[in-house]
Amino acid sequence: MSLLFSRLATTALLAGCLGLSAKAAWSAVLLVKPGESIAAMIHAAQPGDTVQVARGFYAEQLLIDKPLTLQGIDRPTISAQGTGHVIRVRAPDVQIQGFILRDSGVDLSAKDAGVFLEAGSDRALVRDCALVYNLFGVWLEKSKDARVIGNVITGKRDLLSAARGNGIQVFNMNGVQILDNNISFTRDGIYVDVSSNALFRGNKIHHLRYGTHYMNTHHSTWENNESYLNRGGLALMEVRDLTVRNNVAWGNTDHGIMLRTIQDSVIENNVVAGNGRGFFIYDAEYNTVKANLVIGNRVGIHLTAGSGNNKVDGNDFIGNQEQVKYVASRDVQWGRSQGNYWSNYNGWDQNADGLGDMAYEANDVVDRLNWQYPLLKLLLSSPSIQTLRFVARQFPVLRAPSIVDKTPRMEPLHKDWRRWNGK
Repeated sequence: MSLLFSRLATTALLAGCLGLSAKAAWSAVLLVKPGESIAAMIHAAQPGDTVQVARGFYAEQLLIDKPLTLQGIDRPTISAQGTGHVIRVRAPDVQIQGFILRDSGVDLSAKDAGVFLEAGSDRALVRDCALVYNLFGVWLEKSKDARVIGNVITGKRDLLSAARGNGIQVFNMNGVQILDNNISFTRDGIYVDVSSNALFRGNKIHHLRYGTHYMNTHHSTWENNESYLNRGGLALMEVRDLTVRNNVAWGNTDHGIMLRTIQDSVIENNVVAGNGRGFFIYDAEYNTVKANLVIGNRVGIHLTAGSGNNKVDGNDFIGNQEQVKYVASRDVQWGRSQGNYWSNYNGWDQNADGLGDMAYEANDVVDRLNWQYPLLKLLLSSPSIQTLRFVARQFPVLRAPSIVDKTPRMEPLHKDWRRWNGK
């Protein structure tokens, strides 16, 4: 009766004095204390209410099936105790803020998660939570305009990588925003498929298989993310109209940024440092790749499967063991509008215009033989191999198709490039 009386009093006061609608006036703030049931309070709440949960430990699995706000005070913990989802959402306009959500089940087929958003859970918000020791951190499916902001997500790190779920799973979503999250020790950090108009900004993704596994998601933006110490950094595949800018990918054992079967996209102002391959570009056409810093990788760019119709300008290639790995039947020209900088360029600039007077060629016959016959590495310092390299450069009939930059820059655009040495 006290809750009903409180609602009636609130309704009369707000509706009479402020002229608010009945729906707005009916909203209430309900408090759950340790020893009480969050699920029972959610069941008693009305659409639009706020359920506040005081600091404490709550062993519960929750279903939210109406629009409301679930708000933690001083970081309460909700544990599913190793079974199913911690929180399942089955309504639009649900907000979840300020919790430790932990201990989901381990059933990949059931998609056990810290927060699971069912289809139609539009405009959901998951914010400022620690999602720890869950199979999937947050699962988003078939809804619009969801936001996942400022969360710390760690997986079940004692499981093998293939047995874990992903930090954030985005499937068949429109308008999703994934912002300022820190994700580690899941299978993939952010897995995205069949979505559109998405924004991924300010996330730190590390100690994973792939920082992101991203497919079939067009008209979207990746910016200001940091992906490090993974097997692969950003894997962006089968997409169109993607903006990839101001990201940092370092210390990944395979690639920093993979661009696979991607068209009509802009990749700019990224730093890829100390990876196995800085960029891995496969079947990528009609993209702009500009103003990136590619430094200290085993291979700066691995270019394959076509990938010849891209604008590659104003990039800095510094201190990569192999600047470019390219095996094809024809030359590809880079630097058409603005030359790239190559730290191993041996040319000169007699007229002091900042551009080299002779073209830079990324690969020669010896490079190509080395890729085709890896045992040749044992002879790279021998006089015969050095003679072959010299002769190939003097007689064009022996040259291999290469990346050609006709007017390479003499100085890098990134003046702070030294800070990335040794990453």
